[in-house]
Amino acid sequence: MICLGIESTAHTFGVGICKGKTILSDKRAVYKPPLGSGIHPKKAAQHHAAMALQTIEGALSSAHLKLKDIDLIAFSQGPGLPPCLQVGLIAAKSLAEKGKKPLIGVNHCLAHVEIGKLITGANDPIVVYVSGGNTQILGYTDGRYRVFGETEDIALGNALDSFARKIGLPHPGGPVIEKMAKSGKKYIKLPYVVKGMDLSFSGIVTAAVREYSQKGQLVSNLCFSIQETCFAMLTEVTERALAHTGKKEVLVTGGVAASGRLKQMLRIMCKERGAKLYFVPKKYSGDNGVMIALTGLLVYKHGIKPLKGTIKIKQKWRIDE
Repeated sequence: MICLGIESTAHTFGVGICKGKTILSDKRAVYKPPLGSGIHPKKAAQHHAAMALQTIEGALSSAHLKLKDIDLIAFSQGPGLPPCLQVGLIAAKSLAEKGKKPLIGVNHCLAHVEIGKLITGANDPIVVYVSGGNTQILGYTDGRYRVFGETEDIALGNALDSFARKIGLPHPGGPVIEKMAKSGKKYIKLPYVVKGMDLSFSGIVTAAVREYSQKGQLVSNLCFSIQETCFAMLTEVTERALAHTGKKEVLVTGGVAASGRLKQMLRIMCKERGAKLYFVPKKYSGDNGVMIALTGLLVYKHGIKPLKGTIKIKQKWRIDE
């Protein structure tokens, strides 16, 4: 069975085509906000609408397929930015109606987990899902995915982007902060906010910006400090989830998974606990259409009925739902 998947939750309009677990095509069009600003949902949606047709056609051409060869259409139904999700829904519904194909709505977070398991070979991991829009510690137990810990306010990727933007660094903030942190020599104390198994990042950003604007701290030292603080929090909660579930694998996915320092911290923790650590390669850790196609096939094969009639996006669709 061949599935075409459309991803459009945030900055990426991605189209992937999978035949079973084989990736046939992967095309992406990425919205890049102006320097000094974050993602503007309506402008990102306009970008997606403008790029949708050529991205879909590019994916089909790359796979040497036509719409008639596709068996199933899948799209990211949520969670995400509503204007962006809406573009993906319209594109997927148009393809499904034109080709008379079944239409499947996919949970974006679940898709990150499933492609991570496929690419790395992880079997039953605790999942550290860290991106611009999500920060969750997940695991499959008792027949469903559970959220063991998550951010109470903004996601880690959003926090890093926000800090970078407020001190004049370019978007996305994570890679720039990591680069500057390597020359940081001094740790500046910032709030360390772990509440049970949950995390909070907004106060850390506020404190770091205050250190920069009011106390004139060096940017390199602040980049080093905000990384150390946020990643240590994440590592602590991940270790607790491992201890609670007794699992022996950790899978890290999402855009922030590319961070070398986060990898280092988690690697040390997993070694101490005798757990195996997997990182989704950068190519597939961020948003892409392949993960939607793959998960669409899994959802369909597990008996979830295709969508019909009035279809709505699910802006706050949780993985544990």
